[in-house]
Amino acid sequence: MPAGLVALALGGFGIGLTEFVIAGLLPQVGRSLAVSEAAAGWLISGYALTVAVGAIAVTAATAGLPRKPVLTGLVVLFVLGNLVSALAPNYPVMMLGRVVAALCHGSFFGIGSLVARRMVAPERASRAVAVMFAGLTVANVLGVPFGALVGERWGWRATFWAITGIGVVAVLAIAVLVPEWAGKPEAETGTAGALSGQIRAMRSRQVWLTLGATALSYGGMFGAFSYLAYTFTEVTGFSDTDVAWLLVVYGSGLVAGNLVGGRAADRNRDRALIASLTALTATLATFGLLAGSPAASVILTFLLGLFGFAPVPGLITRVTDAAHGLPLAASANVSASNVGNALGAWLGGLAISAGLGYTAPLYVGAAIVLAGLVTMLFAAYGTAGQERQ
Repeated sequence: MPAGLVALALGGFGIGLTEFVIAGLLPQVGRSLAVSEAAAGWLISGYALTVAVGAIAVTAATAGLPRKPVLTGLVVLFVLGNLVSALAPNYPVMMLGRVVAALCHGSFFGIGSLVARRMVAPERASRAVAVMFAGLTVANVLGVPFGALVGERWGWRATFWAITGIGVVAVLAIAVLVPEWAGKPEAETGTAGALSGQIRAMRSRQVWLTLGATALSYGGMFGAFSYLAYTFTEVTGFSDTDVAWLLVVYGSGLVAGNLVGGRAADRNRDRALIASLTALTATLATFGLLAGSPAASVILTFLLGLFGFAPVPGLITRVTDAAHGLPLAASANVSASNVGNALGAWLGGLAISAGLGYTAPLYVGAAIVLAGLVTMLFAAYGTAGQERQ
């Protein structure tokens, strides 16, 4: 495995920690900064919204620049954001730190995925992307317990100091280990890397179909995941203390799905994407039916993570191939996933508010992913049609 991929995975791990760790610290942060629970929750929502907008805006602003310096600068921005959070004397400054850190998120994974796939042979592109995203999936497993553990022992600011330190190490690792040539793909010559060229590449029907499949697949999974704690406690009968280890089971599924999905996509990408979205739809629907069984819920929680993240490497390589390897599409993929997350969580909440019960988000999620599967089938048919011509 190229050392540069490990450096990118380390950056992804730090950025993933920043996203997830706050969930375990909200009570402490809220009390320390003297804000309500709702205001504290905006430290999560504000981050997600900034990722959705910043992924495209930052990538557009850096269009045409060499990718390695851009990646290094993005991680420096991440370090500064967490440093501001660690030092924040009040809520507005804390929110500023979260926004600054979030600005790097989408572009790092978008541009980083292109650099990662350049470090390996073309037939291993999805696996290379999976290695980079392994940092994010591991952060999902460790983020909340890590934040809670460090926060309880040394205070919530210590958690952000620790993440700042991880960011500094990631900056050095990327600067030393990522080769310069990996940020200069042959396809990006002349004005192709400029913003106008990237916008032209985004006109592709395949780009938009893949972005749609991304938003819907993420939205279905995250819409169900957002209310999973309520399903565990109100339907399955688990206690509040059981939720933590159940979320670790889910996170373990994410790690496995990321690696399995990358390998499968390198064999036959569209077939792997269709299979994983079919399995995710079935998992969500089955979970809704069997949520009352503790044993079935544990197994299905793992499968939700497994099939929920398995499409990610293939979707990223698919959208960037459709856009001729230009970074705006890769970053737009990250934005699409965050838009999908917001949509899924909103629709799941509507279903609960309508009195449909705490299994309703699972069925809503299945319907959303089914729409993503149909979108992916249209995309795959279009690609097959082009190959026949």
